[in-house]
Amino acid sequence: MLSSPAIWREFFQNYYQDELNKIAGRISTGSFGVRSINVDVLSHLTIFKEGTLAEELFSNPDKVIDDARRGIELTDNIYDVKLENCIPRFFNLPLARRILIRDLRAEHISRFVAIEGIVRKVTEVRPKIVEAAYFCGNCGKKVKVYQEEGVLKPPYECPACKSKRFTFVPEESVLIDSQRIKIQEYPENLKGGEQPQSIDVYLEGDISGIINPGDRVVINGIVRANPRGQGMKKLTHMDLFIEGNSIEILQQEYEEFEITEEDKKKILELAEDEGIYRKIVGSIAPSIYGYEDIKLAIALQLFGGVPKRLPDGTEIRGDIHILLVGDPGVAKSQLLRYVHRIAPRSVYTTGKGTTTAGLTATAVRDEVDGRWTLEAGALVLADKGIALVDEIDKMRAEDRSALHEAMEQQTISVAKAGINAVLKARCALLGAANPKYGRFDKYQPIAEQINLSPTLMSRFDLTFVLTDDPDVERDKALATHILKTHKLGEKLEKMKNVSSEYTRQSLEAEIQKVTPAIEPDLLRKYVAYAKRTVFPVLTEEAERRIVEFYVGMRGKAKENSPVPITARQLEALIRLAEASARIRLSDRVEVEDVERVIRIIRKSLEQIAMDPETGEIDIDYAYSGTSKTQRDRIMVLKKIIEELEKEYDKGVPEEQIFDEAEKQGIDKVKTRELLIKMRERGEIYCPRPDHYRVVHNY
Repeated sequence: MLSSPAIWREFFQNYYQDELNKIAGRISTGSFGVRSINVDVLSHLTIFKEGTLAEELFSNPDKVIDDARRGIELTDNIYDVKLENCIPRFFNLPLARRILIRDLRAEHISRFVAIEGIVRKVTEVRPKIVEAAYFCGNCGKKVKVYQEEGVLKPPYECPACKSKRFTFVPEESVLIDSQRIKIQEYPENLKGGEQPQSIDVYLEGDISGIINPGDRVVINGIVRANPRGQGMKKLTHMDLFIEGNSIEILQQEYEEFEITEEDKKKILELAEDEGIYRKIVGSIAPSIYGYEDIKLAIALQLFGGVPKRLPDGTEIRGDIHILLVGDPGVAKSQLLRYVHRIAPRSVYTTGKGTTTAGLTATAVRDEVDGRWTLEAGALVLADKGIALVDEIDKMRAEDRSALHEAMEQQTISVAKAGINAVLKARCALLGAANPKYGRFDKYQPIAEQINLSPTLMSRFDLTFVLTDDPDVERDKALATHILKTHKLGEKLEKMKNVSSEYTRQSLEAEIQKVTPAIEPDLLRKYVAYAKRTVFPVLTEEAERRIVEFYVGMRGKAKENSPVPITARQLEALIRLAEASARIRLSDRVEVEDVERVIRIIRKSLEQIAMDPETGEIDIDYAYSGTSKTQRDRIMVLKKIIEELEKEYDKGVPEEQIFDEAEKQGIDKVKTRELLIKMRERGEIYCPRPDHYRVVHNY
């Protein structure tokens, strides 16, 4: 075996002399800084001594790491101090040593490997005793015992007086920081129906306490096995865990996507294509008929805007949130499931089966030592990806409140079981909701038809209404499309399971109609490449057009008329325009991007914010359910009731209110609707049937 302290001394002095001097400098000044050296396996260790040391590290890590530690002690440095207790940490292992959690086997035990995954759970950092100090209760002699197992082990007897009475002295003992984390496989790497597997990782020293739930990491360490069972009842089956040597926190910008030169060439060719927007829209759920605008909005959401951090520390999100509201059977859930398949990173959940803890983070008591730990929920696991929430309106109000902070601040604050933490949830949200009464009524405000609070609804950049309106031409085309896809499915199943008259070639034309224009795998890589390398900047012409649109829309609002859009819609417009530039891999946001986005925003606003009485866009009508016209009428009715209350002690009769309202230009039907609305809101009450009084706040 080549490995020895002398060989390692030569290696460290050849490649890491500067790092050795820095550590020596910290030791000489008496600081408690980091005492570990990060060794790049692929760049340095595999070329030193023809890679023999690297191979020995992989196959016999315990001896090699111990040799490396002693080799560091033998090295020279400019401060001439001894480098004791320095730990070599090995990172950047060859891809051949990177093993999936589900592929760990008996042959990997006591081998050095790299595993990649998402951090699901972390315990708090606590000191662990490495060498325990005891005083003999009889003669006072100090005895030190090296601790290897999880249970504190006292000395057998005093070497001086043979007494067996000892007192443990923590301040004289050697302690190191320790932490246990749970790593889970990436959800996007699983095939349908597979459960993600997880493994515990033990971290010690300066690598404990540096990661949070939801982080994507590569853990390099030694695979260990522990017999199951407690005390004397040990089973033959064993649990695997990793003894962590080093951690690589992945830059979460889709780094796990391996984009080859060939992929890059295809991506750049696609970006040059004039019809790139049409192709990307054609690649999102091609089996679902129509909805081109909604598919374009989802494409923009996949690419996302540019997240910004300003010099004063303010963070502006780049993620785009979209809400789909509509009648049953209009393929909302199908769209969400398709996005779940093609998004580079996504988490799918439904409102009915989701709790606050499942969305944010759960405090779980650890089964090993009873400590409280945080386990990441759906929004944390979707960090830098898309969270898909179907039936968002079916969530309980207290569970939905968790979405507020995640959507705007893009963080999740947790204060549970003595743990205070702020977790990152930088994800876009694609939600789907059904109207309360089954079908969508275009003459009723959207806020009254879905069970979502105005504050939550206003956080969505785009809201689309999908209605199932009878239309002979469209219905015929839709029926033909559905029949063709079903018939194709039947032919393919017949061809697969029994000998049939159909061949792949004969069905090629039909298959082509429901085949995405861009393969899902290439589209995922295209999105990942765009998010990683393209950061567009607004051109002056685009800026002018945005200002023109915003001022133009607000300019329509005369004194005492509705507010059409607010600064929130302006920010949404900028985000969407940046995403539009990213789709064609452009570093500049041009006027064409702004025009494309204005068309989508206008369509969304016309669906949800158009006051049916005046035909004007009123943003309050969309989010609060009360238009400016209605607010004014409510004020008039309140005034009428307050004036007439002086004449009627037991409530103002309904007929009297109708007569007075009619003089003010409000007809009987509208007055009755508004009285019902005011009663629901608690602004008026009925002391007896058909008599009204105003609720006064004293």
